[in-house]
Amino acid sequence: MIDREAVRDNARYLKHVRPVDPEEICEYIEGRPHPAVVKQTLREEAPDIGLVETDEGTFLPVGDEPISSPDPEWAPTALPESYSRVLESELVEAYGPDWHTGESGDTLREAIRRLKTDYYYQNDIEYDRVAALGYALYHLPASYATPGYVLADLTRKELLPRQLSVLDIGAGVGGPALAVDDFYPEDALVRYHAVEPTPAADILEEFLDDTGRNFHHTIHRQPVEECDLDTDGPWDLILCANVLSELDEPEAVLRAAHDALRPDGSLVAIAPADLNTSTGLRAAERAVSGANGYTVYAPELRLWDGFQPEDRGWSFDIQADLEIPGFQRRLDEEADRGPEAEPGEFVNVDVQYSYSILRRDDQRLFDVTAAPGRIAQMREMESHLTERINLLAVKLSRDLSDGGNPLFRVGDGSQTVDHYAVLTRETSLNNALETAPFGAILSFENVLALWNDEEEAYNLVVDEETIINLVASWRVPLRVPLSPSNYPRLEQIRDARREWIPG
Repeated sequence: MIDREAVRDNARYLKHVRPVDPEEICEYIEGRPHPAVVKQTLREEAPDIGLVETDEGTFLPVGDEPISSPDPEWAPTALPESYSRVLESELVEAYGPDWHTGESGDTLREAIRRLKTDYYYQNDIEYDRVAALGYALYHLPASYATPGYVLADLTRKELLPRQLSVLDIGAGVGGPALAVDDFYPEDALVRYHAVEPTPAADILEEFLDDTGRNFHHTIHRQPVEECDLDTDGPWDLILCANVLSELDEPEAVLRAAHDALRPDGSLVAIAPADLNTSTGLRAAERAVSGANGYTVYAPELRLWDGFQPEDRGWSFDIQADLEIPGFQRRLDEEADRGPEAEPGEFVNVDVQYSYSILRRDDQRLFDVTAAPGRIAQMREMESHLTERINLLAVKLSRDLSDGGNPLFRVGDGSQTVDHYAVLTRETSLNNALETAPFGAILSFENVLALWNDEEEAYNLVVDEETIINLVASWRVPLRVPLSPSNYPRLEQIRDARREWIPG
């Protein structure tokens, strides 16, 4: 048996002098173990020593600088083929090469239908082996693509360390794990722990074997409620992707995660965009944020100090669809449909999601706050009905209209009911409402406040008299606290906007 402590001591010394070479270290170890044994030991000890393995087979100290936004930006067009092969290998092992046909194909399609129904009616979901394979077939592409878009909100302020410890609660079949591995550069070091009590962990394990050499993984096969989240922490990043709606007490789990985070760590919660899971995520966020809890880093920023939103909270972002993977296409083509049924029941490549990023250190994506004066507060919107007002808001949706006037959900963190900005007449001075990305902060000048009886929501009517400016977004990190004393600076922001907003 190799003297692991001797290997660690030599590696800790050499990493400050030159690349750590297994062939050199074996010379210093009693019994002169084979270099391959030393190399494997270094791989296993790398997270504790802070080493990354190179293409040459040597080890270097991981850099101290945080990672930046990926270049090019994270925007996958398809699930990588290597991951498709892993999943298909699992299907072939379970059902043979014709897994998508006959009885096995019917079994998998029925599993997917059952999952859809259970999600829709909020039933408890039992993940046996068949259900886990069905979940992977239907959800893996989107569950892989989504986390990278969310993590990008943290890299914009360089808040993800190059040596990352991450706890993935409810890791499922592995979409978030694969996203973290691909999102992170090759010279970074990731210590990844998954909590997954269901048979999905077996599929997850196969995917983790396909991750990079500097992605070190451990699976905990018990419910999160039975885990001591501090044991292997503290954590730089805690992921809760598509799991909060399946927990009995999601708020209790989020509170336990708070204590397991590093003081400068982040908790990322993701949910499908449908009404129940999206609003459930937002309710959990609101229950644990504020006084003595988390700060909401993004996207539903609190622009008024001391207030929490109380509206329905249904907000989600949308990204470009992915290419249909071959395994979905084959499963769908073999479905037995009625004469009027359309294809596509077993295809799922939409990337639509709700998310919340929570932190312990009061960091927010944009350091913008509102102050009383010429800025109206959404909580007091009833007192402004039929008036033209100025306000500050976060853009919380893409266009929600169905061919009519462009419609966007907005909020300032104080709202008690839903608010929608309706673009009735676009001009060069208000088109920021359409062109701004999800999560951007906008200023509204001279917008008309009305009540919508049918939707039981406020409509903010944007017409030719309204001016909208992009105050802060990831494109240009302006930080302008708005108050009566600096309100004239909006003219400067309007001039700057013309330089970096297309059209």
